[in-house]
Amino acid sequence: MSDKRWSLEQSIAWGEKVGWLVGCNFTPSTAGNQLEMWQPETFDAETIDRELGWAAGLGMNAVRVYLHDLLYASDSIGFLNRIDQVLEIADSHKIGMIPVLFDGVWNTHPQLGPQPEPTPKLHNSIWVQSPGAVVLHDPEQWMTLHPYVIEVLERFGQDSRVLAWDLFNEPDQMDRTTIEAGTRDLKIENAAGLLTEVFNWARSTQPSQPLTAGIWEYDSNLVPVMNSVGSIALEQSDIISFHHYGPEKDLVTIINGLQQHQRPLICTEWLARSEGSTVDNLQIFSDQNVGAINWGLVDGKTQTRFPWRSWWEEVNEDEPWFHELLYADGTPYSEHEANTFRKISTKNFQ
Repeated sequence: MSDKRWSLEQSIAWGEKVGWLVGCNFTPSTAGNQLEMWQPETFDAETIDRELGWAAGLGMNAVRVYLHDLLYASDSIGFLNRIDQVLEIADSHKIGMIPVLFDGVWNTHPQLGPQPEPTPKLHNSIWVQSPGAVVLHDPEQWMTLHPYVIEVLERFGQDSRVLAWDLFNEPDQMDRTTIEAGTRDLKIENAAGLLTEVFNWARSTQPSQPLTAGIWEYDSNLVPVMNSVGSIALEQSDIISFHHYGPEKDLVTIINGLQQHQRPLICTEWLARSEGSTVDNLQIFSDQNVGAINWGLVDGKTQTRFPWRSWWEEVNEDEPWFHELLYADGTPYSEHEANTFRKISTKNFQ
């Protein structure tokens, strides 16, 4: 491996080795955010094992899992050991992991310790960004994140249980801070600066797995928005990952556009039923050999079965589910959806 972006040949060889990836963004139902998933007081290996077993039962072979810089800063040894434990659990179900190091979405001021109770019927009401806004908007503090990136990748960068590294989820996504400031420009500027550093730090460890940062924003023609963040994501990623929560025809357009880069594609976020992103889209991902990692598995404390609009209007308890696939007891929200996953994922076993 080198400290440069993978060649097309390297990325294609990786894609052939791992095969078609199908899975979910995974947070156990007993955790409302990344901190609650990983802090020792609320780390729930039993639930993680049970729910990853259900994922395997749907034919899944991959999960995307969010880490957090504060967890490393407070207890690096314990945190790394818990990551290893989750990798071991996932591997026992023949599931690989795509860890996410940083996240630009939702609450801007993460704090360790007991997490607040979720606000009823509010989508991702206690999810937290990594790093928080204070660090993101102070470039002099970015180097405090360097040991986190280096040690996580040095520990797991040659680990076959890790499929790929998603370095920064939606770095320049809108949030309360940017809305209150009246502009997203500062967040885009600082997110691009930090994303560049994170790519450089991660690359310096020479991991055996590919690095990526997902495309998530598109213009009216469904072409990725090429601000500084989007440009870095496309130009630096070893494999191309992207998010899309829209209908089938738009998904096909986006895939066709991204295929011009000739690198393996993974959609690392999809499934928003009321937006037209339904489980039936799984057939498109399979036909196009595009990895498919939907948002959510088991309904729980993240409350992402409720839609995004729950942030600005009242929603009903019996609202049709937005994300998630299973009730807390493992029963499918939809037998049709569960059967679709099982049927299409069988291509991995032929």
